[in-house]
Amino acid sequence: MTMELISMAQEAAAHGAAVASSGIVGNITQAVGGAGAAIGVGLIGSKAVEAVGRNPGAFGNILTLGIIAMALAEGLGILAFFVAR
Repeated sequence: MTMELISMAQEAAAHGAAVASSGIVGNITQAVGGAGAAIGVGLIGSKAVEAVGRNPGAFGNILTLGIIAMALAEGLGILAFFVAR
């Protein structure tokens, strides 16, 4: 009887550790996904401003492409949040 209780307690502790570690890994994955999206949006914005500075006549095309690229980068960041859970 005592051995059964000890083995059940050990299994419960192992299961609890697995659940806790999966939560930590999910949070790290979310942080990396959010940081990647933020870096991507920043790079896209800086390169768009640089491109407009070089060729002001192409402002409309650069703005359109920049907005689309930023939306795709943010979409991947949001996807990382959902996949991590």
